[in-house]
Amino acid sequence: MKHSSFVFIVAAATAHLSGLRALASASLNTEAEANDDYTLVWADEFDNDGAPDPARWSFEHGFVRNHELQWYQEENARCENGVLKITGRREQVDNPQFDAQSNDWKHNRARAEYTSSCIESRCSFSFRYGRLEVRARIPVASGSWPAIWTLGNQGGWPACGEIDVMEFYRVPPQTMGIHHDQASRERTLPIILANACWRGPDGRDAWNTGRIAFSHFTERDADWALKFHVWRMDWTPEAIRIYLDDELLNEIQTSEAEPKTASDADAGSFRGRRRFTPFNPFRNDREGFGHYILLNLAIGSSGGTPDDAAFPLVYEVDYVRVYQQMNN
Repeated sequence: MKHSSFVFIVAAATAHLSGLRALASASLNTEAEANDDYTLVWADEFDNDGAPDPARWSFEHGFVRNHELQWYQEENARCENGVLKITGRREQVDNPQFDAQSNDWKHNRARAEYTSSCIESRCSFSFRYGRLEVRARIPVASGSWPAIWTLGNQGGWPACGEIDVMEFYRVPPQTMGIHHDQASRERTLPIILANACWRGPDGRDAWNTGRIAFSHFTERDADWALKFHVWRMDWTPEAIRIYLDDELLNEIQTSEAEPKTASDADAGSFRGRRRFTPFNPFRNDREGFGHYILLNLAIGSSGGTPDDAAFPLVYEVDYVRVYQQMNN
């Protein structure tokens, strides 16, 4: 979800999925047999109407990342009838940190034209290895950028590691090998992503990205966007596997993120800069290390130009569950 200057290891659309299907079919039986070894360690079923449970979730506020258009605020996340609803609204909010002379985009915007919410388990729960499962229904109108993702709780980004279990947004068609005049350079092609990011050997963000055209799903089910779907991430010391409705979208070997040097390096952070010793954010034995969960609906930026007629946008989450194998 956090995007900067990318070093992509890209596996795209049909060719990517074809290669993974054989692997998936070989591993699904093994995983099914292993299900009994998994124990539920943390969950939210969103059964209580009102604000998300403050014992589990905290909020991001204001302008946060990626030059997105929304102002994050708590009012846009509510639980109703057993479902978390994150609503993107077209409404103006004045920026209390506005400074017309600032070079920081978070400060030189006088106001936001849209609002939404991002909730995170940063203060309550993080985990290392296991299974994350989220059942959700996502908005797919132009401008919407819903996500299910995790961030490491030690080190600044990208050294902390990021796992994007789900992102839905739009890319220029030419990035998927489709070319048609001016439109090929605009963000018009919807895709679903399954990613992991870490600090590369040059100190910048390195990515292993699975990009799947949205048409891959809608051609099989024209009503796909009207339904809830299950995203799953299985994380072991050896690999991260990301599934959608039991279809393997991407597999990332954790060895890809092994640091290439042991020297101290400076890495960026969401909230500052710090110095640290590089480590693998997907395979390590650092005390207290884990990934926390984020659920958010961004607007604009990679989501494309907002379709104002489609607002309000509603991102619905039925549940979030984390399982771990106690014998490990």
